[in-house]
Amino acid sequence: MLHGLGHRVTIVQPGAAPAVDAVFALHARRSAESVRLSRELRPETAIVVVLTGTDLYRDVRTDPSAKRSLELADRLVVLHDGAPAELPRQMRSKVRVVPQSAPPMRRLPPLRRWFEVAVVAHLRPEKDPLRAARAARALDARTRVRVVHAGAALSRTMREEARAEMRSNPRYVWLGELPAWKARRLIARSRVLCITSAMEGGANVLSEAIAAGTPVIASRIPAMAAILGADYPGFFPFGDTAALAALLRRAEREPRFLAELRRGCVQVRPRVAPARERLALRSLLAELRGPSSTFSFAGAGRR
Repeated sequence: MLHGLGHRVTIVQPGAAPAVDAVFALHARRSAESVRLSRELRPETAIVVVLTGTDLYRDVRTDPSAKRSLELADRLVVLHDGAPAELPRQMRSKVRVVPQSAPPMRRLPPLRRWFEVAVVAHLRPEKDPLRAARAARALDARTRVRVVHAGAALSRTMREEARAEMRSNPRYVWLGELPAWKARRLIARSRVLCITSAMEGGANVLSEAIAAGTPVIASRIPAMAAILGADYPGFFPFGDTAALAALLRRAEREPRFLAELRRGCVQVRPRVAPARERLALRSLLAELRGPSSTFSFAGAGRR
């Protein structure tokens, strides 16, 4: 999007402090060194810190380096309208909402043999990645639910847990990490996308599901409620296997409920439209440096 708006962009590793007009630091904690060095070595550089779920709901409350990033930043970017309330009051004047968009996606025909439930998330504790598999275990023998999980294991322990679950649970398939286009196809063909996270900054997979018209079942956390709406019927309490299983059962057996979930996602599609993200980004850049043309990104995102 920055290229499309006429700017030059370089992607650098955390810790770098390049000579640019503005630095976009992804993650307050993981990119803290880039933020510090940019402020000390190049005080004329504008600094934007893009806050993730682990930033908002954990690190900025407990980690000194994340707190320092908030203080040093010229602007703080969050991905949904509910996020500013999570930050200290004195920081909120810096906050700008730049929603995480997804381009329109064509809905693909679902598999006939299975009621396919997609989980697209790396295996790390914040994602509670095996919750959907455990909920599928709780369904009765008539179910056709199959949980198909795409995502890399970010620790040996999580890799072993996923393999053990797949060996003992015929309703769970772990595919490992997929190229982005394959992950999007999985989302577009699935009957439901399941998001079981403890915390999210915005959840790219949620935007992709909304863009594809795929119904979503998600843990009731602030990001999901802000994007889908507090009254969205597909929420379950985080970590509640029985409640998730009940929603999966309803989605499989009650066409009206599944259609209600789909309508709820379609209704919020304008919130994740690329045009809205582009407009918010253009406005942010105008605030920073006017006609600035060179930008640097530090850090890395994770599904």
